Amino acid sequence: MSGDEDDWLALKPREPSPSQCCGSGCRPCIYDVYEKALARWERAKAEQDKSLLAEKEEQSNNSELNPDTFTAFSISSVEQLTEDTYQYKFELPGNSSLRLSLGQHIVLRGVVNGLEVQRAYTPISPGNAEGYFEVLIKCYEAGLMSQYIKTWKKGDMVFWRGPFGGFPYRPNKYGELLMLASGTGLAPMLPILQSITEDEEDETFVTLVGCFRSFGNIYLKPLLQELARYWNIRIFYVLSQESSLEKLPWSYQENTYTGRLNEDLMKTIINSCRRKPFVLICGSSAFNQDMSRYLKSAGLEENSSFVF
Repeated sequence: MSGDEDDWLALKPREPSPSQCCGSGCRPCIYDVYEKALARWERAKAEQDKSLLAEKEEQSNNSELNPDTFTAFSISSVEQLTEDTYQYKFELPGNSSLRLSLGQHIVLRGVVNGLEVQRAYTPISPGNAEGYFEVLIKCYEAGLMSQYIKTWKKGDMVFWRGPFGGFPYRPNKYGELLMLASGTGLAPMLPILQSITEDEEDETFVTLVGCFRSFGNIYLKPLLQELARYWNIRIFYVLSQESSLEKLPWSYQENTYTGRLNEDLMKTIINSCRRKPFVLICGSSAFNQDMSRYLKSAGLEENSSFVF
């Protein structure tokens, strides 16, 4: 494959997964957004003119997030969490809120070398947080969007559109939620966890399994430790590149596994659940496929899981 062909493939919009559509008749649906972007990419590729990808999208002059147009929000802080992952905080005017439903994502628009790139991210702040929202982003060495994100600094204006998707959660709908998150796949789990701990009437049990490369790569440790203190929340860590638990702080040793989350460990975790779990999955496509396969092997029905 030629380098030019590689460049075009890198610019091709990513098709949403079926689970990213919330099924509630959003307009535009995430599939509408994708079809429009794909048509523009196909036209640009047919004419071999990448400048067509830099067409200006509609931009909103008001300060509220909406799915039809991009709205600019100011970065109020940038915090580096690991060598490649950052937490960005954006200002909302006054004490306004994004008013997101649980697990909803928003679409970021970036311009790299004059070319437009769009990617979806799930805010980690509570959906009703007032005056701000926060996003967890992993930057990749060769990622087009990452090149743009790495230039961000406090005060920069960044364009977002949304919200889209989401997980239709209701308090006490499930006896137990089993959350399987790899890396930044932790993002959509956090608002759900926080909504459960903040609602005294919600007695849902939660088991969160966070998969990371090493102890140093675990994001948001203070927040996770705080959530784990609740009577109905358990948090396990699976660290693929740690060889021993002895070097870990003692408070982590009992609930951490080394290696990968494999079929046997999955069965162990499911068997330890206090009630029959409904499973939430978020990670790379390979991780999501592996988890779905392990769940099936463990005897869970297909309608007992949701993939972000």
